[in-house]
Amino acid sequence: MSAYAKDEVAVWQSGTAFEITADSGRSTLTDGDAKLAMSPMELLLAALVGCTGADVIEILRKKRQAVSRLEIRVHGERSDKHPRVYTAIDLQFIVTGQAIDSEAVRRAIELSEVKYCSVSAMLRSTAKFKIGFEIRENEPRAASGGVLPEPGSNGNVETYRDVDSEIGDIQ
Repeated sequence: MSAYAKDEVAVWQSGTAFEITADSGRSTLTDGDAKLAMSPMELLLAALVGCTGADVIEILRKKRQAVSRLEIRVHGERSDKHPRVYTAIDLQFIVTGQAIDSEAVRRAIELSEVKYCSVSAMLRSTAKFKIGFEIRENEPRAASGGVLPEPGSNGNVETYRDVDSEIGDIQ
């Protein structure tokens, strides 16, 4: 057996809800109807942002980027026919910090999506990815502890949405 093999046990609770326990001893609830907990397909998107988020933040730390917040927004489109797999996934990374290097962010996302994130690798077999990122500068704090007014109308936000030129065509 591979060192990377995983075992989980699902125990039916009620309706379409199951409690799932992993080798780690941690458990979660999932519900096919999404009444009591996230549906399995919602959990799949959650697994994607958790996986790529862990990669990206670790890579940015190694690149000594002063990240104070990383937010990842995901939107998934599913097939109209069964099995209703994800056919398109839009990821938007919002990185907040001080003097964040846009090339470091671009490269961290690229490495996660094409090399490290196992969830992304599996989803790429059915879904086309559109990936973008935004960099936000931390707002300077006033001496009294309040926030100073934003320095410009856009609040020092850099946005990158052109996937083909910024991240690459990830499929």
